[in-house]
Amino acid sequence: MSSSATSQPVVYPAGSARLLWTALATVAALALLTYLVAFDQGAVSRSGMYLHELMHDGRHLLGVPCH
Repeated sequence: MSSSATSQPVVYPAGSARLLWTALATVAALALLTYLVAFDQGAVSRSGMYLHELMHDGRHLLGVPCH
């Protein structure tokens, strides 16, 4: 018994892997930025008062309670 339907391999678009890694990198960068602005409280951003004040103002801009 032969089947008239032939199985064809699944073909993925060439850019799908690049798109996946770009999306993952974007999500990771946004998660890091959200952590630094919303939850850091100066533990990681100890590179100077300018960065600390920038993050502090970002908390106020987003409405995150910080003090």
